[in-house]
Amino acid sequence: MATLSGTRRLGTALAGVAAITSAVLVAPASHARAGTCPASTTCPTTVTFAVTAPDSLTITVPDGPVNIGGNTPGNQITGQLGLVTVSDQRASLTATWTATVSASNFTTGGGTGAETIPSSNVQYWSGPATATTGTGTFVPGQANAAAAVTLDQPRTAFSKSTGSGDNSATWNPTLIVNVPTQAVAGTYTGTVSHQVA
Repeated sequence: MATLSGTRRLGTALAGVAAITSAVLVAPASHARAGTCPASTTCPTTVTFAVTAPDSLTITVPDGPVNIGGNTPGNQITGQLGLVTVSDQRASLTATWTATVSASNFTTGGGTGAETIPSSNVQYWSGPATATTGTGTFVPGQANAAAAVTLDQPRTAFSKSTGSGDNSATWNPTLIVNVPTQAVAGTYTGTVSHQVA
């Protein structure tokens, strides 16, 4: 009888363990919480998000050829190049840039010495911006004709010296060609090149 009673007690104990195990297996999983705060206090959750940018700094110039007119030897030819635009989409904390400009020699016919007007005879002045977007200080390379520079080497065309975030500037530069007295007649062709950094 003692053996039978012990067996019954063992069976009852095993049934209890099985019930507890079953209860543990079906208990719902607890969820992670940002924090637990007592009543009447703020309970913060940190939130993050990203502001993205295409990291793009570009310059757009007129399609050529651009005809700025004509004049006789020993005189000047003056005309505007057309709109030049710098677009800064870098969303930078320090959104500064400098646009530079230079020119090639201009030639006609076979490009002999007599058929060449050197870039040192070509002047450039940016004038003020015709349009800007964004914040900061936009600085013309040459505010007026009196400040015109020759294009036989890279010159500052326009710049942005302060500010942050996306921005843009547009200007319409003027070219002045000092036609040599020995220049021969013809249509002269060359390039005016801008870049921004």
